[in-house]
Amino acid sequence: MHDDAPQPPLAGHPYAALTPDVVLDALALVGLHGDGRLMALSSYENRVYQAVLEDGSRVVAKFYRPGRWSRAQILEEHAFAQELAGAEVPAVAPLVLDGASLHAHAGFEFSVSPWRGGRQPELDDFEVLEWIGRFLARLHNVGAARPFDQRPRLDVHSFGRQPRDWLLASGLVAPEVRGAWQQACDEAIELIAAGASSTGAGGTFGLNDAAPLRLHGDCHPGNILWTPPGPGGGGPHFVDLDDARTGPAVQDLWMLLSGERRQRTAQLSALLEGYEQLRDFDRRELALIEPLRTLRLIHYSAWLAQRFAGDPIFPINFPWFGTADYWRGQVDMLHEQLEALREEPLQA
Repeated sequence: MHDDAPQPPLAGHPYAALTPDVVLDALALVGLHGDGRLMALSSYENRVYQAVLEDGSRVVAKFYRPGRWSRAQILEEHAFAQELAGAEVPAVAPLVLDGASLHAHAGFEFSVSPWRGGRQPELDDFEVLEWIGRFLARLHNVGAARPFDQRPRLDVHSFGRQPRDWLLASGLVAPEVRGAWQQACDEAIELIAAGASSTGAGGTFGLNDAAPLRLHGDCHPGNILWTPPGPGGGGPHFVDLDDARTGPAVQDLWMLLSGERRQRTAQLSALLEGYEQLRDFDRRELALIEPLRTLRLIHYSAWLAQRFAGDPIFPINFPWFGTADYWRGQVDMLHEQLEALREEPLQA
């Protein structure tokens, strides 16, 4: 186990000091000797590399963004991933090397995971959706066994009020649309906080009404890898528990829905067909889909703004961020969400 406390990166953006040599030295520190071949994998929040070892095997090294999570929060994520793996839920857990899953080198905390191949699942295939629903139910059965102690809860404050207030204080919202954005944002947050999404049965249901459990937290199609079924197994497996937190079960379902309302209804039906084979689902949580989508929209803008100035990968990949047109688009999307918040929720 390597207990040396990480020090801040040397200068500049958070990953200025993370060179290929540093990555290879970090792997060598835990007894994994690379042959020099590194491939950066898609990740904006952290830096993630596929490394080929001297014996030809591959691992994935993840270097956590300094200051985002505490050591205790990262370790709690690791413990959840290992708990899932122990229950044979197909989630990729970090390797325990020298008695630890989290290590420190050159100012960075990092973990190493086995490499798993796969592609994004075909979400227009209802059999695939049903299969994913079963696996999400298994993940949630483990998640419901005990609470997180260190990782945060998905709520209106952390995903709505806090990012809104930060953006307004930052001065980054384009002045010509600031008033319209704030008005739409305020109205949406008030509706969500009031639990104003109807359950369709004469009542309302808010985030605080849902039974909380440990979640994947960011279960979009890019975080599910699919391998064709065969003699050695196959199907979905979950990656990247970096956003694991406490929240309602529907948070891990709604990001898998897309298209017009009719399409989303059919997709949801397939997901729940699989989910409810292994776990009960509180159908009142369907009223939270549009509130959760709205909160993610607000939170995402603040996340981009916070990263944009300090990490050069963001201006390269999001060159349109921060323009007046960007903020006008956000106002339009918030207005669409206000309409969605007043509609009857999806039923399946």
